[in-house]
Amino acid sequence: MDLNVSPVPEEDEETFDRHIEEYSAPEHEERVESAVDIARREREERRMRLKRDRTDDRPMQMSQPPYYDQFQAKTQKTYDKSRLPPGWLDCPPVGNEICCMIPSKVPLGESYNDCILPGKRYSFKQVIHQQRVLGRKLGLVIDLTNTSRYYQTMDLKKEGIKHVKIQCKGRGSVPDNPSVNQFVYEVSQFLLRQKHAKKYILVHCTHGHNRTGYMIIHYLMRSQMSMTVTQAIAIFAEARPPGIYKPDYIEALYAFYHERKPEKVLCPPTPEWKRSSEFDLNGEAVPDDDDDGGSAAPVHESHELDVVMTNDDILGDEIPWDQQEALRHFCYQSLKLGGGTRGNSHFPGSHPVSLNRDNLQLLRQRYYYATWKADGTRYMMLITIDGCYLIDRSFNFRRVQMRFPCKPTSDVHLHFFERNPLMYIYSILEVTSSFICFKGFAEKTHHFTLLDGEMIIDTLPDSQKQERRYLIYDLMVINQMSVIERPFHERWKMLEKEVIEPRNQERHSIYQSRNPYYRYDLEPFRVRRKDFWLLSTVTKLLKEFIPRLSHDADGLIFQGWDDPYIPRTHEGLLKWKYPEMNSVDFLFEIGDDDRQLLFLYERGKKKLMEGNRVVFKDGSDPSIYSGKIIECSWDPEEQVWTSMRVRTDKNTPNDFNTYKKVMRSIRDNITEEVLLNEISEIIRLPMYADRIRNDSKAAHQHANSGRRR
Repeated sequence: MDLNVSPVPEEDEETFDRHIEEYSAPEHEERVESAVDIARREREERRMRLKRDRTDDRPMQMSQPPYYDQFQAKTQKTYDKSRLPPGWLDCPPVGNEICCMIPSKVPLGESYNDCILPGKRYSFKQVIHQQRVLGRKLGLVIDLTNTSRYYQTMDLKKEGIKHVKIQCKGRGSVPDNPSVNQFVYEVSQFLLRQKHAKKYILVHCTHGHNRTGYMIIHYLMRSQMSMTVTQAIAIFAEARPPGIYKPDYIEALYAFYHERKPEKVLCPPTPEWKRSSEFDLNGEAVPDDDDDGGSAAPVHESHELDVVMTNDDILGDEIPWDQQEALRHFCYQSLKLGGGTRGNSHFPGSHPVSLNRDNLQLLRQRYYYATWKADGTRYMMLITIDGCYLIDRSFNFRRVQMRFPCKPTSDVHLHFFERNPLMYIYSILEVTSSFICFKGFAEKTHHFTLLDGEMIIDTLPDSQKQERRYLIYDLMVINQMSVIERPFHERWKMLEKEVIEPRNQERHSIYQSRNPYYRYDLEPFRVRRKDFWLLSTVTKLLKEFIPRLSHDADGLIFQGWDDPYIPRTHEGLLKWKYPEMNSVDFLFEIGDDDRQLLFLYERGKKKLMEGNRVVFKDGSDPSIYSGKIIECSWDPEEQVWTSMRVRTDKNTPNDFNTYKKVMRSIRDNITEEVLLNEISEIIRLPMYADRIRNDSKAAHQHANSGRRR
């Protein structure tokens, strides 16, 4: 069945019989028609009506009797095409199926019947019928138009078809990234929830080419095995010729996925049905009808080279709330926090405690390594087949486009599935109650790998150019397998072997190829594993390494080498800050009579810290900070708190217990000199001396083998 052939009039459309009743024959014609005559006349009249409807502006035969002119005047109907979206009438209605998705132009409701000849109409009644003829049952309609005037959704509800509205402007801009995220999630959830009968998704914008193609290609890129943008564009063009015909949409797809556009990829010309409607009678451009006259956003945001990066910058794109809840649930389950029910909004990452003279003794009791404490922004990262998600201290997820290939083979990848030989057919495996995982994903792609780290901004010393870098210091889940109970030194080594090395090897391989299609340099930030050092090297770390860093550091972290990953507060994970950098995060508010109010949290509720005051160094008006989380250091001479910065990455202040530990650390005043003296005694203990000797030997052998490779 050719779906692009104009369908014959349906039974409920305007019939010829109604006009016959309006016609009164001359009085002298009193002949009684037989049943045969009536049938013959009605058949001829129906034939003439169809012939007239399918030929526009057909010349009237002069030999018709006079009464026929009167009849023609009564039955001739004009159609006001000006209300239709430009180019809609001659645009082919529908394309072929792609992964259960059917690209289509917008079906028009009955209110548009006066604008369209019966043989040209395309409504949801016809859509549903046509798909049923092909053996397909619709279950979801995704509407990408920027208006709601084209049809009513009541008819869809009666048929049990879900309707999802994702408003996207159709002129001068591509769909924004949150809209793309919503589209991919809606499609994934719909396919996941199918139990027995297979249902299909109708995706439409105004004409079913540019916005529709843009969204479907995003879905293909995020769900299929090792697909490139070029392949995805070709798949859509074959299913819905000529495919995407706006160059800015093509460019945006390559830019989003950091791929180099091959020279052979050419944007198809604008279809004839669209070209003929692009200009009005005065030669002026006609906007897309559903653009609603709004100002269009630019296709590509301008990235000025002199924009200064800060830790307060918001990275990534919003994702649907339901998807965020599902990912939160996964994190809670993987970290064995129990419950994992909806509504968990507390960041589950491991938090260090401030070093004081009591917990300093832990360094004597357990084997520790040290690293620098970067003054950056804390993020966990969840890597899935459909994207990477930065998880901030407010436990919010934002998607970033990154590549994280897996090792080609590894005994740790227990959850990889057999390859699906069919590119467009995949089966679905439910991992959580509300998230989708695919069989058949490429072995080179991480899927549900959870990392912990911090985002820093490096300033290159020569050029003063800024670069973001994500320093990963822990691995909790690898391809759906939790490893939090393994000792830290194993997780740290797995992080290098399973995450960092495959990424570096692929990048090196791509750069050496003749026609590299993927550009790692266009990713939003670089990635590396954070280094840890033996306690015997802490003096060198403080005196030589930290001063040469290209980003800020405010102290040291002491990590138990044999510790499991402990979510939330980890009493054995110690942080030492330079005394002047010890800080507390307060909720700052201005009360009556301009009185400063500093709040902490205690048992989830605000606790007012009476008698505390903040001084703002820049002399700014304190009222502009009201309602914000501010990080403050203690000035022992003035006995006041000094504002350091606004914590845009947090929406709650420190807990009161954290405050007490920081104050204890301030009172104990463990200076750099005191710390180094303690460590010099600790490393002479037999427990440390033996392990330091063995670890140093192993590190030396590893370095030599690396040079040989």
